[in-house]
Amino acid sequence: MQIGFGFDVHRMVEGRKLIIGGVEIPFKKGLLGHSDADVLSHAIVDALLGAAALGDIGKHFPDTDMKYKDISSLKLLRLTIELLGEKGFNLINIDSTVVLEKPKIASYIQAMRENIANALGVKIEVISVKATTTEGLGFTGTGEGASAYAVALIQKTE
Repeated sequence: MQIGFGFDVHRMVEGRKLIIGGVEIPFKKGLLGHSDADVLSHAIVDALLGAAALGDIGKHFPDTDMKYKDISSLKLLRLTIELLGEKGFNLINIDSTVVLEKPKIASYIQAMRENIANALGVKIEVISVKATTTEGLGFTGTGEGASAYAVALIQKTE
């Protein structure tokens, strides 16, 4: 078995949709990025790639490539799990945490888990999503951005 760690951060701006875990959350601001800026999905992609020692999200889905402009990060998750499958890996589980002061996202977590599980082709029981704040501290606490952490456990099938 191999474990990977992922982290991502995006700035909050007006005029963008707030998409986390593939769920559009009604809010006055969204996350800025080349794709849909889904901070949770990006952290999971990095955790998966890291577990397989395949680099990071920027290596596989560079923000200089226009084919990834405004792409759904759920699609990036699908492409990542396909790559891991080609390399002979199966996903065991994901544990993740979204760090965001506002809006509160607890009521969206089940839908996020469902989206991520569907994108990865696994049972929802192996996908954990949690949320926390920074109690008003730092860039997340002031509402300037959001971040996410993820750990992925994978197993070589060959």
